[in-house]
Amino acid sequence: MSGHGYEGGRLNLPFVGLPTFAKSPLVSDWEAIGADVAVLGAPFDFGTQYRAGARFGPRAIREASTLFSFGHGGAYDHEDDVTYLAPDTVRIVDIGDADIVHTDTETSHANIELGVRKILHAGALPLVLGGDHSINIPCVRAFEGHGPVHIVQIDAHLDFVDERHGVTAGHGNPMRRAAECGHVSGLTQLGIRNVSSTAREGYEDARKFGSDIVSVRQFRALGGEAVLERIPAGKRYYVTIDIDGFDPSIAPGTGTPSHGGFAYYEVLELMQGLSRRGDIAGIDLVEVAPDHDPSGITGILAAQLLMNMLGFIFHARAGEADLGG
Repeated sequence: MSGHGYEGGRLNLPFVGLPTFAKSPLVSDWEAIGADVAVLGAPFDFGTQYRAGARFGPRAIREASTLFSFGHGGAYDHEDDVTYLAPDTVRIVDIGDADIVHTDTETSHANIELGVRKILHAGALPLVLGGDHSINIPCVRAFEGHGPVHIVQIDAHLDFVDERHGVTAGHGNPMRRAAECGHVSGLTQLGIRNVSSTAREGYEDARKFGSDIVSVRQFRALGGEAVLERIPAGKRYYVTIDIDGFDPSIAPGTGTPSHGGFAYYEVLELMQGLSRRGDIAGIDLVEVAPDHDPSGITGILAAQLLMNMLGFIFHARAGEADLGG
């Protein structure tokens, strides 16, 4: 290579090349995923009740994730004294997007479910980029036969609506639909606050199911470690993160912002603790709507959190393997 190349190959700066998630390899053949983590886009936002735009969330998160595409052998964290996501230890691939058929929720959700099932069949961890929160419905449904899973939700809203005007698969319904799945063993719902899209009856139904509902203020009064202790230990967890669980001061790009949300480190430290408490088997992150955030910080927050979560998960798994677990 002529010019100003160097012996290690191309420099491959964040703004160069194709913006797959963390600049990971693109795998278009869903029968040959061959990875530890497979990233699937679910650009569906027909389930929104207010501002749309989350269909562009996967693109925004992928674009932001290029900032964290470590070309120097992983990501060294000096506080933990750990190099996370070393390329020789964790293989991440991006399998593109599920096909979305405009106005057709059932077909679009079925296509998302198919993608997650293909990832699970390949033995990889599914990381799904939404899309509105209704995309969690097919994601959780895909875990049938791969359960049980305990769902940990970060969100401003409970999303436990059963049916409203015939709608059962919008972005206010996913946790209710999850609770109906035989392979879902429980729900921990964190960050729920202020005026909610779920009526009192929905909260009562969630508690009857056994859901543990904690607001941001309650989370802070208890402390992160105490909240972590409330989550059943030694389980397989499915983590669903609605970006409006964070405060809109750091995540303005979402359709239904709610003030009084989490700060970054509150959720990051909880996820690090959760990765040690059990095994995080699947993740979705939803409701990033980039058109409502010209600065792009919402997508950066999402990408940064997800990259760190993957680092925590596989570092914890490696530790378990070293202990013979």
